[in-house]
Amino acid sequence: MKTSSFPSLRVTPELRQSAENVLREGETLSSFVELAIRAGIEHRKAVREFIARGLTARDNAQRENRYIDSESVIARLDTMLSRAKADHTSTNA
Repeated sequence: MKTSSFPSLRVTPELRQSAENVLREGETLSSFVELAIRAGIEHRKAVREFIARGLTARDNAQRENRYIDSESVIARLDTMLSRAKADHTSTNA
């Protein structure tokens, strides 16, 4: 497979110095940038997939009439928090 290159990137001297300061032994600035790009791509893919799963779950819940409104969820979480605080207080008394 033929390789390609990214466009050159203009940065401040401070940013370049910061990047150089965190390089690991044997690591080049080019390999650091490549790794950062790969990590950014994977992160964005994961976010995209997470959002897609959430939207699918929301649509399924609404279609099957299993949708719980946010006020009910927050009320239940408040109850759980109150119980946990009460348990913690009684345990440490």
